[in-house]
Amino acid sequence: MTATAMNETNASGERLSVAAHVTCTDCSLSPLCIPIAVRDDEIAELDSIIKRSRPLRKGEHLFRPSDAFQSVFAVRSGAFKTYTLTEEGEEQVTGFYLPGEILGMDGLSTNLHSNAAKALESSSVCEIPFGKLEVLSVRIPTLQRHFFQLMSREIQADQQLMLLLTKKPAEERVGSFLLNLSARYTRRGLSPNRFRLPMSRNDIGNFLGLAVETVSRIFTRLQQSGVLAVDGKEIEMLKRQALIEMANSPAHCNAAKIRSA
Repeated sequence: MTATAMNETNASGERLSVAAHVTCTDCSLSPLCIPIAVRDDEIAELDSIIKRSRPLRKGEHLFRPSDAFQSVFAVRSGAFKTYTLTEEGEEQVTGFYLPGEILGMDGLSTNLHSNAAKALESSSVCEIPFGKLEVLSVRIPTLQRHFFQLMSREIQADQQLMLLLTKKPAEERVGSFLLNLSARYTRRGLSPNRFRLPMSRNDIGNFLGLAVETVSRIFTRLQQSGVLAVDGKEIEMLKRQALIEMANSPAHCNAAKIRSA
């Protein structure tokens, strides 16, 4: 995207770079985001309601549980995780969001957010006030339909996650997770086989219902068998078909397929 940078100081006195004069027309992510639902002559109306503020640093929250629901957010750069808190006060990761994806819809039903959203790295968002989006959707029906489609995808993602956590063994969960990320990076015009994991192994394990040691062990096995090349958070799929087969194989076949890949 094209932007002019200006500087701002955070609470700790650190200088942050803030994107100024960014528009939906300039943004390279518009084919993935809400602007895809409007005509070129309508983008200015959508752009007029969008708020763009300073980037969030790694670990900063975009919203927390019980915060009032006022807006949905399109990730412009970086990545976020959403999580809820268990009765014991522990984090339960509920999702990861990459550039071009929309988060914050968890607050629609009660007008309060049920999840928290935390930046996994230096990240920025476009804030879309929901009240103004509703008004604009009346004038632009395709915008309303697109938003319903986004909600439908959220429901489908929740259903797929439930299937992943209740039906699949550990190796299939990790394989499915990596292939899902690959598909999402591909939609952004990036390599389907080489990408960076913005989340930690601990977050992956939390999300997949696995111990971090199990996740690390599976990554090590995949690397030793030549299926993956792993360098910290950098991932390269060397034998993609083997990973696909692993993600869709019966539990008793997984170890053999990894060894023979």
